Amino acid sequence: MKHYEVEILDARTKAKLCFLDKVEPNATIGEIKSMFHKSHPQWYPARQSIRLDSKGKSLKDEEVLQHLPVGTTATFYFRDLGAQISWVTVFLTEYAGPLLLYLLFYFRVPLVYAPKYDFTSSQHWVVHLACVCHSFHYLKRLLETLFVHRFSHGTMPLRNIFKNCTYYWGFAAWMAYYINHPLYTPPVYGEQQIRLALILFLFCQMGNFSIHVALRNLRPPGSKTRKIPYPTKNPFTWVFLLVSCPNYTYELGSWLGFSLMTQCLPVAAFTGVGFIQMTVWARGKHRGYRREFRGYPPLRSPILPFIL
Repeated sequence: MKHYEVEILDARTKAKLCFLDKVEPNATIGEIKSMFHKSHPQWYPARQSIRLDSKGKSLKDEEVLQHLPVGTTATFYFRDLGAQISWVTVFLTEYAGPLLLYLLFYFRVPLVYAPKYDFTSSQHWVVHLACVCHSFHYLKRLLETLFVHRFSHGTMPLRNIFKNCTYYWGFAAWMAYYINHPLYTPPVYGEQQIRLALILFLFCQMGNFSIHVALRNLRPPGSKTRKIPYPTKNPFTWVFLLVSCPNYTYELGSWLGFSLMTQCLPVAAFTGVGFIQMTVWARGKHRGYRREFRGYPPLRSPILPFIL
C-alpha cells in the first residue's frame, strides 16, 4: 500500500507549517487536522481550515485523502478560523437572553419604567398573553437546541456570539419595553384580532417544531449525512412539497402572528429583519440542495411557495 507525504502551508504567507510522512491513503481531512494539531497545539481541529488552494474552499472533515486530486506528495493550505465556540452554547446563550430580558420588562422591575410602576401589572390581558407566547417561543428554542437539533458543524467563530446576542437580546428588549409599557394600547380590532393572531402563532409554532423533528430524523446521530427532506405523515410537514425550508416559513408565520397580536412596531421591525435574514439562509440551502441532489423536486421555492 502506497503512503502519502502531506505538507501544509500557510495560506497567506505560503510558509511551510508542517510535514506529515507516511500518511495512510484512507486518512480523512479530519484525521490530518488531528495530526497537524499535534505539531501546532494552538490550532485545534475545529479552528483549522484545510484547503487544496490558498484561496479555495475548506475541505470537509470526512473527505478522504486518496479521493482528492492530489499526488502522493499532497500540498494543503491552512487558514486559522479563530477561536471557536460550540453551536449549542451559542444557541443557548442567544435564546436564554431574550427569555430573561422580556420577563424583566413584564414584571416592571425597578429602573425599567418610572418608579411608580415598579412591579405593577398591566390591565390589558393581551400583554399577559404576549408574555406567555414570547416565553413559550424561546423555551421551545432552548429545548430544541438541547434535545432536537443535530448540527452539521460542531462550532462557529467565537466573535459570532456577540453579533448574534446583540441582535436577539437587543430586539427582545426593544419589543418588551413597548409591549409592557404602562401606556401600551391594545390592538385596534380588539379581542377578534388577538384571537386570530394567537391561532396563527400557535399553528406556526407547531409547524416549526414538526419540521425540526423531521429534519432531525433525516440525520443519524453523529452523522453529517444530507438527504432530501420529504413530507411525512405529519400534516405540518406537507409544506415540504412546495418549500425547501419550511422551518423558516413557519418561523415567519409565528412572528407575523405575534406582530398582529401586539400591534407593536418593534415586533414588526424584528419580523421584517428576520424575514430578510431567513430568506438569505433559505436561498443558500435551496441552492445547496439543487446542486447536491440531481432529482431535487423542481416545484419547491426557498421559503414562500411560488414567490420566493
